[in-house]
Amino acid sequence: MKRFPAFDPPEYVDWKPDPALVRAFRSTIQANADRAAIVNELPGEAKLELYRGLLRARLHDIELKRWVRTGVISKAWLGTGEEATTVGPVQALQRGIDIVAPMIRNAAACCEMGMAIADMLRAYLATADSPSGGRDLHVGSFSHGVLQPISHVGDMVPVISGIALTFKIKGEPRVALTWVGDGSTNTAAAHEGTNFAAVQHVPAIFIIQNNQVALGTRLQQHHLPADFRDWPASYGVWGATFDGNNVLDAYAATRIAADRCRKGNGPALLIAETFRMGGHATHDEREARETFPAELFKSWGKRDPIGLYEEYLKEEGVTAKTLGELELEITEQVERAAAEALASRERMPKGETALDGVYANGR
Repeated sequence: MKRFPAFDPPEYVDWKPDPALVRAFRSTIQANADRAAIVNELPGEAKLELYRGLLRARLHDIELKRWVRTGVISKAWLGTGEEATTVGPVQALQRGIDIVAPMIRNAAACCEMGMAIADMLRAYLATADSPSGGRDLHVGSFSHGVLQPISHVGDMVPVISGIALTFKIKGEPRVALTWVGDGSTNTAAAHEGTNFAAVQHVPAIFIIQNNQVALGTRLQQHHLPADFRDWPASYGVWGATFDGNNVLDAYAATRIAADRCRKGNGPALLIAETFRMGGHATHDEREARETFPAELFKSWGKRDPIGLYEEYLKEEGVTAKTLGELELEITEQVERAAAEALASRERMPKGETALDGVYANGR
């Protein structure tokens, strides 16, 4: 895809495929027979839809960063470099049936579940026609199966566990999924919610999104041992690790987990190994690069989830022309959404609407 020197991480601007990493992208999938079978059965159009999802996620974040640079908004929380950890799992679910609860860095879950990109952008502008009516930049839409997240990361785990319990009680073959950052695994809510899901044997999927840094604290500084491979067994649930920069591995691992959930096999705990190519938000990107080793950004920068997937698709026979046409399609989609969202600034919420939805009517 086109690179943007003003907005992309420096490691992505002149990105070139590393042959060893391109081979590893394919071998990662082939190493697991169950995942390989799922990927081999994927129609070509489904693989291209995963590509569209990655593009939507990246261009949505680039649009937000452009707004920050031009003074439209003050800051934004981006998922650059982690797009596959969101897009793959969501596309592995059943839209209109399953429920997801994204963290703010998983904003791509919204459009992958059917929300309009313009609504996602309106949330940052706090317009009257934004999903929350101007109350919050955390975006969601329950009618689309997306729970609006809150800043207290980890707290959506017990919420998702409760929703999954409802599915179990009603005998509905539905799945509830949420992501947990490596830092928020330390919260009581995340532990209690996961344990509740395990004990109650509910159809929930928890993805530990290990992006190596909790706000500004490296994984090794807040968690020992410095990985989560033993966590599923500690809760007595089925689990697996997947490459968070490999959208096909993420998709296949989640499909397996979701199928198990629908069959009544209880929750799943997935561990995604990935890295955020920036700061906690746009306001501390420089601080992040001063705090963490340059080699960390360099090594993960070579594993751009979009670039590696493009190389895979080319090997599968997808032409550069087709990829270019898809990129143009998604670019125009995001640009139209941005223009539509910006036009909404003429409709800012009235002060009295702050109390709407807070209290039950008539009480």
